[in-house]
Amino acid sequence: MAENFLDRLKKSPVLCDGAMGTLLYAKGIFINRSYDELNVSQPDLIRSIHHEYLQAGAEIIETNTFGGNSFRLARHSMADRVREINLAGAQLAREAAKSYDVWVGGSVGPLGIRIEPLGKTSFEEARAAFREQIAALVEGGADLLIMETFGYVEELHQAILAARDVNPKIPVVALVTVDEESNCLDGSTPESFAPRLQEWGADVIGCNCSVGPVAMLEAMERVRQATSLPLAAQPNAGIPRSVEGRNIYLCSPEYMASYARKFVAAGVRLVGGCCGTTPDHIRVMKSALRAGEARSKPPVAQVTGEAKPVVAPAVPIEKRSLIGEKLAAGKFVTMVEIVPPKGTDIRKEIEGARFLKSVGVDAINIPDSPRASARMSNQALSLLVQRDVGIEAILHYTCRDRNVLGIQSDLLGAAATGIRNLICITGDPPKMGSYPDATAVFDVDAIGLVNIVHNLNRGQDIGGNPIGAGTAFVIGIGANPGVANLDEEVRRFEYKVQAGAEYAVTQPVFDLALLEKFLRLIEHYRVPVVAGIWPLVSARNAEFMKNELRVSVPNSILDRMTKAKTPEAAREEGILIAREMLIAVKDMVQGAQISAPQGRYPSAVDVLEALGSSGSAHA
Repeated sequence: MAENFLDRLKKSPVLCDGAMGTLLYAKGIFINRSYDELNVSQPDLIRSIHHEYLQAGAEIIETNTFGGNSFRLARHSMADRVREINLAGAQLAREAAKSYDVWVGGSVGPLGIRIEPLGKTSFEEARAAFREQIAALVEGGADLLIMETFGYVEELHQAILAARDVNPKIPVVALVTVDEESNCLDGSTPESFAPRLQEWGADVIGCNCSVGPVAMLEAMERVRQATSLPLAAQPNAGIPRSVEGRNIYLCSPEYMASYARKFVAAGVRLVGGCCGTTPDHIRVMKSALRAGEARSKPPVAQVTGEAKPVVAPAVPIEKRSLIGEKLAAGKFVTMVEIVPPKGTDIRKEIEGARFLKSVGVDAINIPDSPRASARMSNQALSLLVQRDVGIEAILHYTCRDRNVLGIQSDLLGAAATGIRNLICITGDPPKMGSYPDATAVFDVDAIGLVNIVHNLNRGQDIGGNPIGAGTAFVIGIGANPGVANLDEEVRRFEYKVQAGAEYAVTQPVFDLALLEKFLRLIEHYRVPVVAGIWPLVSARNAEFMKNELRVSVPNSILDRMTKAKTPEAAREEGILIAREMLIAVKDMVQGAQISAPQGRYPSAVDVLEALGSSGSAHA
């Protein structure tokens, strides 16, 4: 190259190319294909697109490798072809660029999965995946790396670290994707993500994708005030509009060109386009940048200083709720489960809560549409129970139906309305319920959910930005001592505790040996454990628990339930078994959650009476 890339940015703006996927789709490539694999199977097609952008005046062409990491390629059974696909992508771009004296930017996109703290993939695993891809891009001849469309800043951090592992000197352009309020998907603002990216070693920072030129210009103006690094902007050709089932980007080349000038006037040094931009857009943008206005010196950044995350002091657990107080004091806690109704009539549930409070139960545990059934909002029922009965509710909160933004909104609302106790669980998939065609979200699993709640308790949103006073949730989790892969269950338990879990509630216990083994295995990550106790109502109920819910039910329990001659005798036997379980586990754990199958709350109380008869005081 005649000039060093970073030195050139100091002299005048540089024009990058536009969308690759938009052109591939327009040329008849279906979206369910791996676009990255086309580097190998249809190299002439990729080469021709590079030449179209070069002829339009692009000074940087990006490799066709946005999804070239092992996680995304695994969706097409190509996880073992990372090097082959990225090496080919870089070599194709390098070959096309050699006659034009332009730069090749190695395109690196997000992994397409959640990493810690919102997912089960560790920082180290993410960094290794990025490192594998980047090494192939560098080997193939990339002059710089363009890390683009990252919604989660910490994932971008791992990509930057991987780049430095491969080649500490290769220029890194770090681009986040923002919404119309200039925030990343994780909630990070320009004032927070810009200084963090600078601190982590990016050479150029900016935004791409998601929004059109107007919203991106507003974001870049805020980024300019937060960093002294060169800036990059690659907006979509507007927000897509659905036209006869296709997403169409409606911004004209002339409109994009007018904003190219505005970006440069705002201090942007690398300009390009993302989804919807074509060689026609790049050609007109090139002419606009040549017009003279774009050659003016960039404004000097007035950096206001780095935005350091503000961590609010967490409220001590004993001051968050009565359940938190008892757990902190080492007292035995009692909970009874009340399932929300399928309609709006809650008289039975409210009366049941009053009855349970009258006999000394500590809290009402309210699941979230168990078995993926359509029921009344458990958050609404929790509020009504607390308001009308005056007993604490424990809200089951699942990841099934909500993305990370909805999760945060729900939890802030719950905190504002007085809910203090949570059990964070992943949730049953819809295919288990009455509406198997319903879609699930699962933006995060229970581990990520615990991280979100823990951050809220410290006064931070999911992007690490301050929200003022922290929430005051007591953070519970689920655990299943009887799961087939116990090692995996223990590993996930450890992750949840590391994320901030403060107590755990187990699946129903019928096998004491499994519970004892589980408690031994988690001893080094021990938090208070509340044992699930389920009074069986029939032999069929026991078979369902064992064969469909995968709860460990010993044959001896099945035999006892089978020998019951009448439904009433079966219920009495189920209560007796539950009492035996409760007496056996009470010295191993710090509480019991008693289920009330079919809404039989007196049965739950019959089970709890075993605590008194065994000599254990019940407060």
